[in-house]
Amino acid sequence: MLFRSAASKLNKDATKRDKGKFKKCDVLSTGPDESSHHDSANITHDDLHKQPREELSKKQYEKELKKLYLELIKLQEWVTTTQARVVVIFEGRDAAGKGGVIKRITEPLNPRVCRIAALGTPSPKEKTQWYFQRYVAHLPAGGEIVLFDRSWYNRAGVEHVMGFCSDEEYKEFLHACPEFEHLLIRSGIILIKYWFSVSDEVQEERFRERAENPLKRWKLSPMDLKSRDKWVEYSKAKDTMFLHTDTVHAPWHVVNADAKERARLNCITHLLQKIPYQSVKLPEIKLGKRKKIPSDYVRPAINTQHIRSEEHTSELQ
Repeated sequence: MLFRSAASKLNKDATKRDKGKFKKCDVLSTGPDESSHHDSANITHDDLHKQPREELSKKQYEKELKKLYLELIKLQEWVTTTQARVVVIFEGRDAAGKGGVIKRITEPLNPRVCRIAALGTPSPKEKTQWYFQRYVAHLPAGGEIVLFDRSWYNRAGVEHVMGFCSDEEYKEFLHACPEFEHLLIRSGIILIKYWFSVSDEVQEERFRERAENPLKRWKLSPMDLKSRDKWVEYSKAKDTMFLHTDTVHAPWHVVNADAKERARLNCITHLLQKIPYQSVKLPEIKLGKRKKIPSDYVRPAINTQHIRSEEHTSELQ
């Protein structure tokens, strides 16, 4: 099938198709199938955040984002036409900006094609199931893109660090996860994984902003507050997770997320490079003349309906 061959092509080198089409991404990929992995073998995550990163101007950011939106539309048409199945996983530190990039990816797309899977705490029944079972229910059908805002990697991160799973369950996950992902890819699913890396200083700034801003306070959960005291524990958990799950068939791609807008452009650009989509020629849409309203049709009186008056926000005070 076409989408099955597309997934196979992805594992070889999908980026050759668009060489030079996009600017070079500053995504540090730790995937063993990437040439940059060998060149940056001695670079640590601390080195990744040594140089302060400035945000782009609003004009420049919106200009680049618009270009990417047009490409995302092309990707969407290719996915629906070829019945491809795409899964993108977003993991990373709390307040690293995962939700921001997911929002920008979905903004220009059809929600029936591209949807978000953000699972909450498992129910008592789900806790008795095979660990991956509740995630399988959210995998895409043909012609769909699913963005996992956190994923089955909860077990390697928050569940392990906060003691929500046993050591035996944790070790079993590290063993089973590469096999599970290999199974998904063999079935024809295009699987791409991102880790959003943010320095502890930047994370602290974002935490404080969320605590003080009533529009963002909902983003600061009790679990986020507990994680502030476990920076090292989360770092160790992430290192172990990468050691076991950064595989040839499903590598992790690390995004420097200290500058949110740069990280968004970076991630979307890289995502477009990794999927072997092509422009799909769509049929021309021709709109005929509108039919005239029949003379015998009389619309109901306004006073029979609840018409919303045009009030200003000052009247709500």
